[in-house]
Amino acid sequence: MRVPSSWLREYCDPELAADELAALLALRSTEVERISHVGPPAADGFVIGKVASVERHPDADRLSVCEVDTGGETRTIVCGAPNVAAGQTVAVALPGATMPGGQKLGQAKLRGVVSDGMILSEAELEIGDDAAGIIELLPAASSATRPGAAGLAPGTPLSEVLAIPESVLELEVNSNRVDCFGVYGVAREVHAVTAAPLADPPWSEDAEATGEGTAADYASVRVEVPELCPRFTARVFTEVEVGPSPPWLKARLMAAGQRPINNVVDVTNYVMLLTAQPLHAFDLDKVPGGELIVRAARDSETMTTLDGAERELDAETVLVGDRDGPSAIAGIMGGQVSEVSEATTRVLLEVATWNGVNILRTSRKLGLRSDASNRFEKQLHPELAIRAQRIASRLLVETCGARLVPQTIDAVAAIPERHRPRLRAGRAAELLGMAIETDRAATYLERLGFGVEREGDDLVAEVPVDRHHDVSREVDLVEEVGRIHGYDEHLPATLPGSAGQAGRLSREQTLRRRAEDLVRDLGFDAVTTLSLTDPGMPGRLRIGSGDAPGAPIRVSNPLSIEHSELRTTLLGTLLDAARYNLAHGAERVALFESGRAYLAHGGSKFGGVAAGEFAGDRPAAAYEPHRIACIAVGALRSSSWQAESRRGDFFALKGALEGLAQGLGTPLSVEPGTEPFLHPGRAGSVLVDGEAAGWIGELHPLVCRAWDLEQAAGFEVDLAALVAVSPYGGESYDDVISYPAVHQDVAVVVAEDVSAARVRSAVLEGGGELLRSAEVFDVYRGDQLGEGRKSLALGLEFRAADRTLTDEEVAERRAAITEALGVIGGTLRE
Repeated sequence: MRVPSSWLREYCDPELAADELAALLALRSTEVERISHVGPPAADGFVIGKVASVERHPDADRLSVCEVDTGGETRTIVCGAPNVAAGQTVAVALPGATMPGGQKLGQAKLRGVVSDGMILSEAELEIGDDAAGIIELLPAASSATRPGAAGLAPGTPLSEVLAIPESVLELEVNSNRVDCFGVYGVAREVHAVTAAPLADPPWSEDAEATGEGTAADYASVRVEVPELCPRFTARVFTEVEVGPSPPWLKARLMAAGQRPINNVVDVTNYVMLLTAQPLHAFDLDKVPGGELIVRAARDSETMTTLDGAERELDAETVLVGDRDGPSAIAGIMGGQVSEVSEATTRVLLEVATWNGVNILRTSRKLGLRSDASNRFEKQLHPELAIRAQRIASRLLVETCGARLVPQTIDAVAAIPERHRPRLRAGRAAELLGMAIETDRAATYLERLGFGVEREGDDLVAEVPVDRHHDVSREVDLVEEVGRIHGYDEHLPATLPGSAGQAGRLSREQTLRRRAEDLVRDLGFDAVTTLSLTDPGMPGRLRIGSGDAPGAPIRVSNPLSIEHSELRTTLLGTLLDAARYNLAHGAERVALFESGRAYLAHGGSKFGGVAAGEFAGDRPAAAYEPHRIACIAVGALRSSSWQAESRRGDFFALKGALEGLAQGLGTPLSVEPGTEPFLHPGRAGSVLVDGEAAGWIGELHPLVCRAWDLEQAAGFEVDLAALVAVSPYGGESYDDVISYPAVHQDVAVVVAEDVSAARVRSAVLEGGGELLRSAEVFDVYRGDQLGEGRKSLALGLEFRAADRTLTDEEVAERRAAITEALGVIGGTLRE
């Protein structure tokens, strides 16, 4: 909600700077996102001028030389506008004035004639779109609906007629505060928090009805769905002159974020911004028989809305139509069939109340949001309709020369009774922890528009209609009184008591952050992607529908089909990020993400909910493992674990995975595995404590082709598994060992299908406590080993904490290693 300061101060002016007022509103009322500015940065140098004469420029057909009275002196100004004429009252920028774009105006020689200023257009002042013609200011008396423009003497500062410069408060209004979607509602809030005087409501006076006959002679209304349209009011105007709005109205709308269209439409937008009640104008001559029918749409019925789009409707959509078909989608947008145009002479002004839930549902189905639907979906009170009719009627008479026809057509189902909650004495102190006297509480409520009656020490408050759906209980009154009183001023800042304990990260959180730091140090860049994907993601990853990852959880009410399912693996969204970076010029990509995957069922011994578990009579929630995944495309840049010139492949990513595991102190192994999205023969299964915890490998060529990649490799592991086995978080320490280690290298011959992880595990088992480490550093295949055989070289480190090992002790351990290798079919190579 954009609230121009000049408009706000017309109803309540606390004489505070815009930033001070914004800070106060943010603390006591509604959040202020920012303060923006419209028009020139300062009002100096902008005055009202009177065009005394106009002559054609001697050397330019499209320029005019004007003599302009700017108050006490006459200036020569060269003007290129076709509509400039003698006798006009215009807006003039004098030399030295700073224009909205920041340009400082000076004297200029145009085709030999010196121009001592500029006659301004709407676009140059940022109060409208018209850049071809100048602004002509017309005298008019002020009223409660708009500022005065009576003092138009030459030399008068332009800021007394038009709001220049204009600061705008951009509010983030809570959905329950529909009253703050109107300027007068915000003014009431300013009055409540500052006690500055509040002007009378702009709907306190109605327009004089001077038209012939009654409204029933021109129009009628039939409401077929009163449960969805609690109130529908209509007024008729004749002798309407449709044209541009006066400058002050255009300036107000532009500052509030609305584009001026014509005076009739601009009036409806102006009143909506002022009161929060939307309204709509029909060209009465385009409504057959003047009869409006409020009804439900027929399935597949279509209509063309004001934005030029043809929309297909369903039976839950409410329409305002006539005998020939729909004219407007109720509460959302009007139709082209009855649009007000320059040829319009009779207007039917509709102000109605709609069912908020229905408007919200229809707006979402159609993908059509408007300022009107944004207000209606929050539910308005039926009495607000008459308020808007009264203000709009006065403006249509004043700005369009219209004549209001007597009588208001009013189809009303029921007006809800006003809430009258009671505020008991001392209740505010009990709930808020700060005492507020009864008299002060009554003052606050009265400033907010509540009717207040005393019953002993209690207060009975009658809730105003624009707060009907927001305030209904005693606790709501306590909230109103407390925020106006000021939590910032009256609630002392205190630290938690000594009995409390300072917050800290859990072991899991600490190790998760350590894992993320480790992967980042290994040369991968962190990304955060959406958890929602499209239904085609499992197919592009070649995951079958029979697998759990191939049956993702669908969102019940997605914003779009591209974000309608929860991801079952982090790989797909990482591939999206990799493709995006490569398409934008990146030569290589190494990315990682730490986040959740979402499976309809599943679990592991390290954490999560296992399939088939129940909590009471309810099925367990979906399994949501937190995973860490990496992907590399192109040459890798981290010299700590991979040569710069080498492309990301299985072994490069395996080195990164082992670096991650080493940093966490988590023993893991990689065995041959199969995943549908991995390259056959270049895929592995990651095991932690003998349990499958993830995958690693190069991506299948068909998967790479789906993302326009030549080659990619990656891994994805459950963090719960890495954290559960990690010794960190509850660390224990060994004494520094001063006895020397015995280092030996062995070569183990095994069958080709025996993994290095199994060989290493067997060696560690045989070596016992004295074998501190066993690392594979080479693999050999040759004719002398025989077909289907390979030789793995391992570096062994034997060490004892309390003595120097003897050759006999080491030989005993080697013998045990030989025995353990025999179990897997391995032998030591001599």
